[in-house]
Formats: sequence, C-alpha cells, structure tokens
Amino acid sequence: MKTWPECATRLIAVAAGREPADLVLKSGTWINVHSREAIDNQDIAIAEGRFAYCGPNADHCIGDNTTVIDAREQFMLPGFCDAHMHIESGMLTPAQFARAVIPHGTTSMFTDPHEIANVMGLAGVRLMHDEALMQPINIYTQMPSCAPSAPGLETTGVEITAADVAKAMSWPGIIGLGEMMNFPGVIKGDQKMLAEIAATQAAGKTVGGHYASPDRGNAFHAYAAGGPADDHEGTCEADALSRVRQGMRHMMRLGSAWYDVKSQITAVTEKGLDPRNFILCTDDCHSGTLVNEGHMNRVVRHAIECGADPLVAIQMATINTATHFGLEREIGSIAPGRRADVILSSDIKSLPIDLVIARGQVVARDNKILIDCPQLKWPDSARNTVNAGRDKTAKDFLIKTPAGAKTITARVIGVVENQAPTKALTATLNVDDGTVNPDQSQDICQIALVERHRGTGTVTNALVNGFGYQGKMAIASTVAHDSHHMIVVGTCRSHMALAANRLASTGGGISIWKDKCELALVDLPIAGLMSDAPATEVAAKAEKMVAAMAECGCHLNNAYMQHSLLALVVIPELRISDLGLVDVSAFEFTDLFIDG
Repeated sequence: MKTWPECATRLIAVAAGREPADLVLKSGTWINVHSREAIDNQDIAIAEGRFAYCGPNADHCIGDNTTVIDAREQFMLPGFCDAHMHIESGMLTPAQFARAVIPHGTTSMFTDPHEIANVMGLAGVRLMHDEALMQPINIYTQMPSCAPSAPGLETTGVEITAADVAKAMSWPGIIGLGEMMNFPGVIKGDQKMLAEIAATQAAGKTVGGHYASPDRGNAFHAYAAGGPADDHEGTCEADALSRVRQGMRHMMRLGSAWYDVKSQITAVTEKGLDPRNFILCTDDCHSGTLVNEGHMNRVVRHAIECGADPLVAIQMATINTATHFGLEREIGSIAPGRRADVILSSDIKSLPIDLVIARGQVVARDNKILIDCPQLKWPDSARNTVNAGRDKTAKDFLIKTPAGAKTITARVIGVVENQAPTKALTATLNVDDGTVNPDQSQDICQIALVERHRGTGTVTNALVNGFGYQGKMAIASTVAHDSHHMIVVGTCRSHMALAANRLASTGGGISIWKDKCELALVDLPIAGLMSDAPATEVAAKAEKMVAAMAECGCHLNNAYMQHSLLALVVIPELRISDLGLVDVSAFEFTDLFIDG
C-alpha cells in the first residue's frame, strides 16, 4: 500500500473537507489507545487505506461515492496485533493462517519462522516472508536467530549463520531478529550470537528475546546486557517485574497450551507497573484453537477476565506492540495517517468481532472472511523434507540396560500441563531381558527422537511422564521444536515403528496408532510442518487427533503442543535431541540411567 507521505495530500484534503473519503464509520465509540479513552459518538474517515479524520461529525468527509457504515452501539477498536508468534504452529501456511485469523480481528502479526528455518534454512524463511507480504493484512517477519537453537546439543536440517541474518535485514518485510533462544550463548559472549544482534541493531530493527531460565540473578542481567528488547518466556509475576525493570518489553502469552497471562498480569493489576511496557501475544496456536476459539481476541478477552481494565488490555494488543517495533506511526491505533485497521464490536469485554477493516477495506463480517488471501506455489523442495532413512522396526526403539540389572533408576522427562517447561524426574523401572520398558502404572511412556533431515537412521530413546497413555499405542510428529526431527511417544515399540514409518511415507505431519490401527492423521506436507489446505480442514483433522489422544488415555489440555516441544533444548529442565538426553538447566548432555 501507499506510504503516509504518498497519501498525505489526499488525507489532508479529506480531513479538511475538500475531498470525499472512501469510507466513513458513523457514530461509534472510538477506543483511543493513545489517551486510553472510550469516546462516544465519533466518526472515522478513511482514504487511501489510511485514517484521514477521527473525531466528531465527519459529514464534511462524505461525498456521493463514499461508503458509510453505521457504527452506532459499536466500539471502534484498532485491529489487533500479535507481537510474537510462529505461523508454522498453526499447521498452516501464511496465507491460510491469515485467512483463519482475519475474522477474529487480527490485522498485524510479528512472526518468527524459525520452525521452517531449522528444516530449510534461509530459503524456507524467504518463502514464508514472500507469502506474508502478499496478504491483505500486515505480516512482519523476524529473521530467525537460532538454527540450531543450541549449537552442539542438536542437529538441524540447515544452519542459520550471522551472514544470513545480515543479508535478511535488507528484505522489505523483515522487522527484526527472531527470539534469541541461545541465551547461554549470549551470556557467555558467543561471537556468532552477538554478531546477529549487532547486525539487527545496525539495521535499526528490534531484537527478540527468549530467556527461559528461572535464574533471575547475574545470568539474567548478562542476557539483558546483550541487547534483547523483549521476552515472552516468563511464567510468574517475578519474571514480569524483572524484565520490565531491565528495560525490556514483557510479552505475556496465551497460546493453545501456554497459559501465562494470569500469573503475570498482576504486575499491572496489583503491583501497578506501567502497562505500556506489557504486550500480549500467542506464541503458538494450532489450527483447532484458531477456528474454534479465536486468536488475539481470545487473548485480550482472557486478560480482561484476569482483571485487566479493558482499555489497558486493548493497548497491550495494539499500540504497545506497534511502539515496541517502531511502528507507532503506522499501525496499532485509530489516528490520522495510520493504516486503517479497525474492528467493530458490540462489547469490549466479551469482544464479539462484528466487522473487520484492514487497510481501509472490509475484510470480514460476522466471523466470515470476505477477501482473498493469495498463496505462493510452494516448490517441491518444500514438500519433500522427510528423510528418515530405512523403515523403522521395534528393535530401533529398544532401551538397553547394563548387563545383569534387574531394576534401574532412570531420568524421565516430566510434562507440565499448560506450560512450556518440563520437569526432570526420576523413576525406578523393572528390567526385562536387558531392556527397560514403559511402565503404565507410573504413567511412563517411551519417547524417541528419529533423525529426519539426512537419512542417518539415528534414533535416540528416552522416557517421558505425564501423558496418561494406556494400552498399546504411539503418536509420531515431524513437528518437533526446534530442530524438527520426528518425535515418537508410545507404550509399545512396534506401534512406535508403525507411526514413524507412516510419517516417512506421507511427507510429514502427525500420526496416532492404537491396537495396530491408525486413529488419526494430520498430513503436513510443507516442510513436515504446514498444510496449504484451509484452516477448517486442518482443524477438523486436528480435532480427530485430539480425540485420538484422548482415546489413548491422554486428557491434558492441548497435549499435542506439549508433545511437539519435547525436543526444545532451550527450555528447562529435561529434553531429548537427536544427539542425546539434554539437561537444559546445565545446557549439557546427561545419561538416561542414574545408576548401573
């Protein structure tokens, strides 16, 4: 769209009444996020996709060809901004993701495509960036910073270099550096990480943060000194306080499985900290959440339910985000010159989204999209990324124990419902013929990480607790943050082989098996991460997946998100990678067995 200076002559003429507007909203309640006011009986005039006049009685802006929308008994809100998110987590391409969230009032997204970066490198990031720029809403791309997220602890399909970051900073849609997940590297002064940060700052762009440690002492202060401008990994009020006090913007997330707003928003509602330094985001939302529950409207509504003043919550999803990324004069508010992104809603607490305008065009009404979202033709190189080597058998998933052992004490990854961190647990297990088996009485399953980028055939085996699986079953996924190999969890090794081989033959996705039958398949042919089918179709398959997990005994909220993060070796405490079991608190490998 045209820049503000390119439109200035006409915007001035419309505001002065010399020329007619393209569109006028009449007699609504203007939610002004600059002054934090709800101003009754106001008009909004739009021209060239931007706001020209905002105030009382815009009749002077109306001509014979001006579209007029009656906004009486409606609140006029800025379009919502998602400050930190990964499109790939929706299992959708950028076009299909945009199509899913526009009816929910999201008109701007700041997306970090580090999932596809781990699979395809800079070429994958460019595909995401290019399709993002084609959309009728504002999708800004953060150049992924960490692929691998933890060098030496995992193997990615492709490595992102400091030169890649510097190159991407010249692309038109790049807004900054994606979350700097290698926080130990920053703390230790790793020159590659610092070079990426320096290239971003030299380009005048924003450095995204990711500090996933509970240590708020010297290590955190060292990370803050390295330059990250925000953080979204906090889980408690003390995390929120520490980030803001160090000059970082604190992002509070409500995703499909991350429920971190309630425990942190008290920094504003009870401690009284300046709310302009707090931002709402989703981080990870799968397609089922988008279709059935919403997107940023869901997050804002939740923040209000947690005690936030509605106007403050709206600021946290609009102007605060725009300010943080240096876009306050472009998006995030209803004010002259800004892009005309508007939501009409009959209630600012429950937030029904009655009408959505993006760049001055009506794009959705009553939860139905009214505009096309153009798609790239994704190349074969993006559709043939699962290379797991030979077919797997039950023997690939054997966990051998030291000779002569009858019982063994093992480390176990402990799943925490609704949070990204895991627990480092231990359990004593029986040994059968030199092999340790899953133990359903202790809710312990086997987990395997199957290498899928280079066809090495490598399988790393470990143990996991907390899913509640029963009977003979397995679930496999090529979505395995962040290196995106293949995670297989099961109670039966032969079923684990069935699930792994199924995904190797389909090109990726999620497959669930029970009693030798496949209960659900979500096919994700693009990088093994995404589908270019409509969100409703992907959500329907995801709902079958959730139902299949429940049929296998799992009743955690959005447990698939927990499954997909079991290889995320930058969030404590215990994770699995293609190279071994990782103690993330120490950032080093650890043995599966404690004794023997």
